[in-house]
Amino acid sequence: MEKIASFKAYDIRGKVPAELNEELAYNFGRALTMHLFCKTAVIGRDVRYSSQPLSDALSKGFTDSGVNVIDIGLCGTEMIYFATSFLGTEAGVMITASHNPPEYNGMKVVKKDSVPVGYDSGLKEVEQIILQKDFPPLADKKGTVTKQNITKEFIANLDKFFDVKKLKPMKVVVNAGNGCVGPILTILEPTLPCEMIKLFIEPDPAFPNGVPNPMLEENRKPTIGAIKSNNADLGVAWDGDYDRCFFFDEFGNFIEGYYIVGLLAKSILKKFPGENIIHDPRLVWNTIEVVTNANGNAVQSKSGHAFIKQKMREVNAIYGGEMSAHHYFRENAYSDSGIIPFLLVMQLMSEEGKTLSQLTGEMMKNYPCSGEINSTISDPVAKIKEIEAAYPGGKRETVDGISVEYDRWRFNLRMSNTEPIIRLNVESRGDEKLMKEKTEELLQIIRKYEV
Repeated sequence: MEKIASFKAYDIRGKVPAELNEELAYNFGRALTMHLFCKTAVIGRDVRYSSQPLSDALSKGFTDSGVNVIDIGLCGTEMIYFATSFLGTEAGVMITASHNPPEYNGMKVVKKDSVPVGYDSGLKEVEQIILQKDFPPLADKKGTVTKQNITKEFIANLDKFFDVKKLKPMKVVVNAGNGCVGPILTILEPTLPCEMIKLFIEPDPAFPNGVPNPMLEENRKPTIGAIKSNNADLGVAWDGDYDRCFFFDEFGNFIEGYYIVGLLAKSILKKFPGENIIHDPRLVWNTIEVVTNANGNAVQSKSGHAFIKQKMREVNAIYGGEMSAHHYFRENAYSDSGIIPFLLVMQLMSEEGKTLSQLTGEMMKNYPCSGEINSTISDPVAKIKEIEAAYPGGKRETVDGISVEYDRWRFNLRMSNTEPIIRLNVESRGDEKLMKEKTEELLQIIRKYEV
């Protein structure tokens, strides 16, 4: 079956203009209208040079098909999730390539009630409409475009997730990475009892300080440096469309997303005991322990936002967390947010009177982990079968790749949806030496014969 290169498992993403351009954006608007039978859509965009032209072309595709468009302008992906539900539109599209280099762009898509549209839940059909040029006739009455600023409503909506009166004064390094989060942080600052030490706060499509991707170690250095030189209590860095945030403790140590899932689960279950909490299968022991001790129910889901959001809706979970720093909230239309975790972590630090290193230190000691390690593999399927055969016994799961669990350690190995890469995660019960030994042992098998 013919495919369009930029159509991925969860969104549309590719190089501009070779893989994503204004013609494709226009056709996408027309095809999505046909697939969703929508009459209203909300569009937002990130700071990239290509985002405005793509947004204009997408908007024209919608309006030529009779759809009324609400354009909320420069924003984060979570503002599109919020706007789709808040404004009651039948479609929402965010123009963004998140943490990718400047020459990339993309589109993240939701339908009514902010339900995600991925390749297996609509994008495949939209792709075929575009390939076959099977568009309906142009609408007799074109749709309208209305520009609307919903920042005030978005900020007000955050109040349901935290209590500003419980926040104690603190000094926080915030690294916006020249992405979209800067304006939101500037608006939030006077409402919070914290001093923000701002890095790269101005949105800049040239990304003069590197692409906004805190997963890259070199991109963490400015945040770490600012924490140390300012004696800050906390450091937080965001990706380009701020649907993910990354935490650093008061010593400048990067905190793996795995432990933040535990922290947020603990924070939410304090207020809402007995609720369901979703986690992914990559690293699980700490989350299960924290959730159980806080009188919650830990429920496992396959990794990926579409699967997490679907499982959350199935079991009415109040929160879902992935170790990749995606955090989802029921009262946020079951969608991920990079702002809510920032507020909740500050509140938990304030309520417990502990530093971030104190809050995470015990978890890290009890369940040391490798973090996710990627390896480029010529035949990922064969390699996973080889690993499976090399580790007999143990409790085995195939919810997402292969998970093998022994008494003192466990690992998960899974394939990328879009690249010839396999991703390894290893954790142990309080034995960092064992975790490191097993990680190295697995990597030797994984990378054997690979260039």
